[in-house]
Amino acid sequence: MQKKAIQVIGLQKSYKKLHVLKGIDFEVEKGSVFALLGSNGAGKTTVIRILATLLKQDGGTAVVNGFDVAAEPENVRQSISLTGQFAAVDEMLTGRENLVMIASLRHLANTRTIAENLLKRFDLEEAADRRTGTYSGGMRRRLDLAMSLVGKPRIIFLDEPTTGLDPEARIEVWKIVRELAANGTTVFLTTQHLEEAEQLADRIAILHEGRIIADGTLAELKKLFPPSKVEYIEKQPTLEDIFLEIVGAKEKNNGNDK
Repeated sequence: MQKKAIQVIGLQKSYKKLHVLKGIDFEVEKGSVFALLGSNGAGKTTVIRILATLLKQDGGTAVVNGFDVAAEPENVRQSISLTGQFAAVDEMLTGRENLVMIASLRHLANTRTIAENLLKRFDLEEAADRRTGTYSGGMRRRLDLAMSLVGKPRIIFLDEPTTGLDPEARIEVWKIVRELAANGTTVFLTTQHLEEAEQLADRIAILHEGRIIADGTLAELKKLFPPSKVEYIEKQPTLEDIFLEIVGAKEKNNGNDK
């Protein structure tokens, strides 16, 4: 039985002379929340696009739900869902019509029942028959996540899902992510909000200059942080402290090597 939802070995990708991914390795457990962190341009979206079969790697292997992304892309697509940085809803359609459309595109039966169940699950029943162009940012994101669950994918890729959302809407998304993982869905998350990874992720990897420079649970990453120098009260480092320490140390070492 396949125990890992995602297995990546030696993944490489270049754009002309720019070597974005330099042989990265990581694994994602089934039913877990995995967060990939990195600065802008680190290659996080490139990783997701490869795993979602939207982009071909130059080297290495990636297996999603037991399927090789290069050799079996159709099987991968049927078992995953991808939500990008901005809600991909049709603003001319109502919330209900958006969900029915996605269910129809997935060739599912009982499309209206599927839509009704998801509207209820995501607390969108009252707004179901309004055009989504009138929705708030939080409502649009909830609908986008509902659309991503049509067909019950085993893995959901969330590429910076709370971009542009206010704190209240962000907390709503966090709640949904926790519920997804609790129900057995694997969530692969990229985010610029380090608090988001700290709150949600079972495991965190840091991508820097094309390589994974740290990978572990929050507790394991905290062990990489220098011991507190405070004599009386030991302050636990935040994920932001850890991220900046790890990335800064890596850049310092690279500078010494030159």
